[in-house]
Amino acid sequence: MIIPAIDLIDGKVVRLYQGDYDKTTEYQLDPIQVVKTYAKAGAEILHIVDLTGAKDTNKRQLSLIKSMVATGLMRFQSGGGVRTEQDVQDLLDAGIERVVIGSKAVSDRKQVATWFERYGGEHIVLALDINIDEQGNKFVATHGWQKDSGVSIEELLGFYAQYGLTHVLCTDISRDGTLTGANESLYAQLVAQYPNIQWQASGGIGTLQDIKNLIPTKVQGVILGRALLEGKFTLEEAIACWQNA
Repeated sequence: MIIPAIDLIDGKVVRLYQGDYDKTTEYQLDPIQVVKTYAKAGAEILHIVDLTGAKDTNKRQLSLIKSMVATGLMRFQSGGGVRTEQDVQDLLDAGIERVVIGSKAVSDRKQVATWFERYGGEHIVLALDINIDEQGNKFVATHGWQKDSGVSIEELLGFYAQYGLTHVLCTDISRDGTLTGANESLYAQLVAQYPNIQWQASGGIGTLQDIKNLIPTKVQGVILGRALLEGKFTLEEAIACWQNA
């Protein structure tokens, strides 16, 4: 399905260019209104990134997230600096259906494995942001893409498969925020290699054709951020494009 995304800093809707806080675009939009607009357009789930919480977990925007969930208009998945079980519990208590976990899944596998066991794979999304080298090796980046973990995506998937891994949001860092198209060959390869995972493609989509190009890959979800905020196409058009293919 098409999954619109909203990035939040201090209650404001923003977008970062390739994860860089110094390259932030702020949009004059009310997050609650965005939920209503996207729901009316037909979205069934919204992807929320708490960038304030990612920088400082003590400033997690839980009250805003609760207000968004309280609209009851769709389902939600959310992440941004999820580092402790309390972070996971707080988001689930706020009504989030799936908690998105990134860097922690790389740096502390044993801890995150216990969360899979406790809450179930249906309630966790691994967000794996990857750099692809000249040989085609896919290494996971962490800490807002500032660090290369040296861990391959295959190694992580193999580990978490033991614990009921179900959802993976995969971003090719080189494409994110660029509107130059998604890395279709990457997703086609990953879906074929790991057919039991529900894949979400993220990064680079700037046109309806970019969405169409992802359909043969058989990813289950397509994250849309900047393209929607900048009016490259409407959410209604994106959903129709995906459903009518």
